[in-house]
Amino acid sequence: MQERTSLEDALAGIGKVENELEDNVGMIELGEAEGDDAVVAEAEAALKALKKEVARRELEALLSGEADRFDTYLEVHAGAGGTESQDWASMLLRMYVRWAEKRGFKIEYLEETEGEEAGIKSATIQISGHNAYGWLKTEAGVHRLVRISPYDSNARRHTSFSSVQIFPVVDTSIKIDINESDVRVDTMRSGGAGGQHVNKTESAVRLTHIPTGVAVVCQAGRSQHKNRAQAWDMLRARLYEIELKKREEKAAADQAAKTDIGWGHQIRSYVLQPYQMVKDLRTGVQTSDTAGVLDGDLDEFMAATLAQRAFGGGPGSVEDVD
Repeated sequence: MQERTSLEDALAGIGKVENELEDNVGMIELGEAEGDDAVVAEAEAALKALKKEVARRELEALLSGEADRFDTYLEVHAGAGGTESQDWASMLLRMYVRWAEKRGFKIEYLEETEGEEAGIKSATIQISGHNAYGWLKTEAGVHRLVRISPYDSNARRHTSFSSVQIFPVVDTSIKIDINESDVRVDTMRSGGAGGQHVNKTESAVRLTHIPTGVAVVCQAGRSQHKNRAQAWDMLRARLYEIELKKREEKAAADQAAKTDIGWGHQIRSYVLQPYQMVKDLRTGVQTSDTAGVLDGDLDEFMAATLAQRAFGGGPGSVEDVD
């Protein structure tokens, strides 16, 4: 039913574009024939808006991968650097939450480990919405921040790194077989706000897949049973995402994201001082609207990366910003 709805939406969108194009071209011809400049201007404005709609639909057509239509898990991990990186990790998490909210997607917090002084060490959220994984898969990698540190009494510039991992919420139609003997189950007390329940019961669950070393943690629910079920879903999703990447690498369709959270592996740099610049090091797309980007305006970066993956091309190498 989800696939049928998606196809119906795509076909209806194409029909709508065709009808509006024909109607507005006809309005322009009629306005020019009658010398009505207002009608011509109105139709031209409608065509410009239609062009943007066509561009959006064209991008959505690129989201035809096996898992693109699924919901997604998003993990943020702070790199080395203590409070600076942990604060940057919390800023990244907020950026993606704001992006999802603007699209009307549902957000569920599954795990969050707070930093000692500020920010977060790590967090996992689930984002549910049409093509959520297809859009966000372009954001996996290391993100670099340059700014005047609010935690440095000498007001020096600091460079911080945090990583983002994206993996799809596996559809029930896809079977992922996991040998339970290959999985180590650990329970622990939940952290963070939660009243009397916190630190009194071992409701948080960590699953570690021994052959691959993949580990997931869930502490969102108050019951260990619910957290365990959610953790198994997350583990299946992680192993499925690994298999997808293997296929991509084998077909030379994509390169696996580098995982070292440090210099030389960043996919995007966010410079707040001494000037304002966000630059993607894969596509060369850049903007000086740093406030907008950190508030969730990411579509331009996502679109460029999707187009590069689908059609190739793009810059051979992109110089990073200082």
